[in-house]
Amino acid sequence: MNEDGIQNSTPGLAQEPPKIEFPCADYMIKVLRDTDSQVLDFVMEVMRRHAPGLDEQRIRHKPSRNGKFSSATFFILATGEAQLKALSDELVAHPGVYMVI
Repeated sequence: MNEDGIQNSTPGLAQEPPKIEFPCADYMIKVLRDTDSQVLDFVMEVMRRHAPGLDEQRIRHKPSRNGKFSSATFFILATGEAQLKALSDELVAHPGVYMVI
């Protein structure tokens, strides 16, 4: 039992996240960014390059409550960990991108 009184499924062992099997269709990536259209252009260019065949009709854009930030949710065909790392690394290197989930 942990400090919150919740029973651990494997006492003494931390649970590992589930393994992703590649290729993985409909892999979701959410990008939190500035609302600036140039930042959106950058995000779209990176996504198109790292995820060929990106279905742009499925992209969901959502502004924050105060309008300072925006999130974009993409569904891609994830081909492997190298693709996901390269995509994430390139996105977060931009000063207008705050988080990639």
